[in-house]
Amino acid sequence: MPAPDLDRFTSRRSTVYAERGVVATSQPLAAEAGVEILREGGNAFDAAVATAAALNVVEPTSTGLGGDAFALYRTADGETGAMRACGGAPREATIENVRAAIREHDDPSEWYPSERGYAVDDSDAADELGMPFLGPHAVTVPGTARGWEATVERHGRRSLAEVLQPAIGYATEGYPVSEVIAHHWQAAEDLFTDEHAADAYLKDGEAPGVGERMCLPDLGESLRTIAERGADAVYEGEIAEQIASEVQAKGGFLTREDLAGFEPEFPDPVSTRYNGAEVYELPPNNQGLIALEALNVAAAVGAGEHPIDSPERVHYFAEATKRAFHDGHRYVTDPTYEDVPPLASSEWARQRAADVDATASDVSFGVPDARAEDSDTVLLCVADDAGNVVSFINSRFAGFGSGLVAGDTGIALQNRGASFSLDPDHPNSLEPEKRPFHTLIPGIVDLAPDTQEDDWAAFGVMGGYMQPQGHVQVVSNLVDHDLPLQAALDRPRWRYREDGSLAVEGRIDGNLATKLTRMGHDVRVLAPTLFGGAQIARNKDGVLSGATEPRKDGTVAGF
Repeated sequence: MPAPDLDRFTSRRSTVYAERGVVATSQPLAAEAGVEILREGGNAFDAAVATAAALNVVEPTSTGLGGDAFALYRTADGETGAMRACGGAPREATIENVRAAIREHDDPSEWYPSERGYAVDDSDAADELGMPFLGPHAVTVPGTARGWEATVERHGRRSLAEVLQPAIGYATEGYPVSEVIAHHWQAAEDLFTDEHAADAYLKDGEAPGVGERMCLPDLGESLRTIAERGADAVYEGEIAEQIASEVQAKGGFLTREDLAGFEPEFPDPVSTRYNGAEVYELPPNNQGLIALEALNVAAAVGAGEHPIDSPERVHYFAEATKRAFHDGHRYVTDPTYEDVPPLASSEWARQRAADVDATASDVSFGVPDARAEDSDTVLLCVADDAGNVVSFINSRFAGFGSGLVAGDTGIALQNRGASFSLDPDHPNSLEPEKRPFHTLIPGIVDLAPDTQEDDWAAFGVMGGYMQPQGHVQVVSNLVDHDLPLQAALDRPRWRYREDGSLAVEGRIDGNLATKLTRMGHDVRVLAPTLFGGAQIARNKDGVLSGATEPRKDGTVAGF
């Protein structure tokens, strides 16, 4: 079978409409898993966890039990809420201990992959290195299993065991690998140097190809254990033992006590009003405030008032985004350790908008060594006929994460700890039990807060620093230009980059790119896969609809 051309869009998609429920995500089998739970009487929260668990199996390139999970939602009784299942650094993971471990390791270069710009020539350079991108010191406490469990126990109708059944079936019986996922799996093949990782995720020593049948029996057995014994198996039982042993055997500090002490949170969302819509995001340690500040600055400079295909629209939104990133990367951190200023306030936005003009500005993206520009994850959105809408995110940070798989559990461990810094003056400096700066931001929006109309949507756009930029663009497409859901996701995207360039998709109008260059932007064309993975599910006065990302393998399933 010839390799798919991932840089072309050759299919037409429409917004999907349904009466009972819709599930939008990046892999069709996972969307079907969510709809299966809805058909069996579950609600949107049950379907969200079923879909997330299925993605753990059918899209293991971007998500898994070894990572973290987050949700934003609006319940049938009108509550807006959030779930954050994000673990912190191990209790022994101090800056001094990690630096010493790097110096003592036989080959530190294996923790700093050259393709991401962190190659190391020799171990004598260890004192100059930042936080490892791979390996045991990048592993933080995974929040996923307890996040899944808390979501269904607090808001669902079904048990955790019931909603895990589709994922268990895919893992044990097998499934054919879809196109985009096969591409990312093959690109990650060199990561599986450890025996446990290779056994779990390679087939005869190789990553699976497009349409090739894949089984993940070890992961299926772990899911079955969780279904039978609950999430405690991951944090206090035999799976916890294998996770801690794997990290410690490679020189890391994670212990069973670190795992046992983890509990998910249900924080209050943060929000702002943009052109008549109320947009909700996660508070710190997530980057939701960046999206809200960008919307507020964009509103202050009238970015959304320009025609949808105009260079002025892209310019002013990009300038708003620059300022939001500058602030967010300096202030957003674990609020237990540092106070975060009111980045989402209108007064803050007015001050930041004061120097925006018709030419590109030289505004710093943020702080060095944040290492999250192009990380990988999954997003799913669900709406049901009771009135629940849920945006749910599950991720290991970068692809398969740290490169470690815990024993024979099939659980690949995240490398979210790479977002920490070993500089004590850095906004996200490493400290024991501290949670790292998190790129993951689900979103929900009330599209008609000042009317009698009930119109709520769960949405999101995945991909490291693309996330808040994608939120801004999708919200503007819906609110400023009243686009249908699928059209709002299909639009060509742009993104401001760490190097100061303004990246655009190749299918953007050539004259638009030229005009942006004349406005002072350093315009670059990047591959579509770097512009995020968006999903959306909407309930408008009882009519359900959904749209999915054309840059992914996904679909919208409804009934």
